[in-house]
Amino acid sequence: MLSLFGEPHARGGFCDGLNRRDFLTAGGTLFGGCLALPHLLAAEAKTGITTSHKSVINIYLPGGPPHLDMWDLKPDAPVEVRGEFNPIKTKVTGIQICELFPRIAQMMDKFTIIRSLVGSSGDHDAYQCMTGRPRTPANQGHWPSFGSWVSKSQGPADPAVPANVSLMYPCGEKRWGYHGDGGFLGVQHAPFHLVGGRETGMKSDNLTLKGVSLDRLNDRVGLLKGFDDLDRKIDAKGTMDGMDSFNRQALDILTSSKLKDAVDLSKENPKVLERYGVDDPAFERDGAPRMVRNFCVARRLVEAGARVVTMNFTRWDWHGGDGKNFVQARKDFPLLDRAVTALIEDLHDRGMDKDVSVIVWGEFGRTPKLNNMASRDHWPQLSCALLAGGGMKMGQVIGSSNRLAERAASRPVTHQEIFATLYKNMGLDPNAVREYDANGRPHFPIDADAQPIRELA
Repeated sequence: MLSLFGEPHARGGFCDGLNRRDFLTAGGTLFGGCLALPHLLAAEAKTGITTSHKSVINIYLPGGPPHLDMWDLKPDAPVEVRGEFNPIKTKVTGIQICELFPRIAQMMDKFTIIRSLVGSSGDHDAYQCMTGRPRTPANQGHWPSFGSWVSKSQGPADPAVPANVSLMYPCGEKRWGYHGDGGFLGVQHAPFHLVGGRETGMKSDNLTLKGVSLDRLNDRVGLLKGFDDLDRKIDAKGTMDGMDSFNRQALDILTSSKLKDAVDLSKENPKVLERYGVDDPAFERDGAPRMVRNFCVARRLVEAGARVVTMNFTRWDWHGGDGKNFVQARKDFPLLDRAVTALIEDLHDRGMDKDVSVIVWGEFGRTPKLNNMASRDHWPQLSCALLAGGGMKMGQVIGSSNRLAERAASRPVTHQEIFATLYKNMGLDPNAVREYDANGRPHFPIDADAQPIRELA
């Protein structure tokens, strides 16, 4: 996994301060991962592959957002179910959502709500929202994330920008910071990680590769060139010369200013940034910080060429403390409302709404009945998701829950169906994409019976 703007390393190990393990991560990625990327670029050039720049922004709400306080209110239910919030009308007749989302309500024609998402594993874990599958001992570290499948199948849209990019903050609950990995597709397709932990955050003014400055990187490039020169002396066919252009293209990702510029919000119009709100870099306990402007960074990344951008936002595990569910909701619902509508407005203003799909979701829903602390506990039986863009049919609700929002009453939707939809939006037929693991077993991105959500077509 590549990590931009990484944390500083203590002295020790190699002469540049990296220990052996870090060298294998950074140097091994440079000499291995970036050598794998040239092979991919060379293969694409040879076959004449061209791909359109479709993208997905996956916004993960770690901790389990309360579905019936957000998108599926039950005003006629008993008080211990309906909670403290009231529904409001939206721009689309017949659709109501929580009063703390007035901006989304006014833009409801640009959103679709899924109220019948089923099949959650019930774990406090981003894994299912990254892969479409529950985490098991068999697939842990084995199954590629959505972004990794896209990276392997389509490659980079721009040689200076990785196809699969992560804005997922490492969290105290480590599974809330899980952004997926390359699995059996290889480390070169793992997300390019752009944010650090509590101490580092995002440092667009200090471009490093796992603590390796560009000066040190250039030293290593010089070392690589030395190996290449030696290889050329014994390479009768001259194939090393043919790889030069692809090595340079791979190195562009590390040395080009394009990726750095994409995360540099000083280059963004201040009036546009203002619409997203103000960042709060403080981490919410064991969750992520309230970095509302990362929604803008995500848009800038897909503009720059990223195909998949994954991010996490604050902490949604609210069932402890007296009434904490509603206290936290009053704080975080308006932030999400403002940031996600600013993102969708930007995509429409730039003519990107047909090419960029956006999904907002968490790992499960919340109990319909309030607990003895006036909060909601874990409820994997039902949850919701918010979709936008991607050329999908907007301004609708898909599925419904029963009277108390306990279970799906109609049109249950699975994670596999959502990922089938996202692959379709990317221009990929997951049934035609077959890759083999280290044991030679064939795999497809999703299950054979999973189909794109027909209501979105």
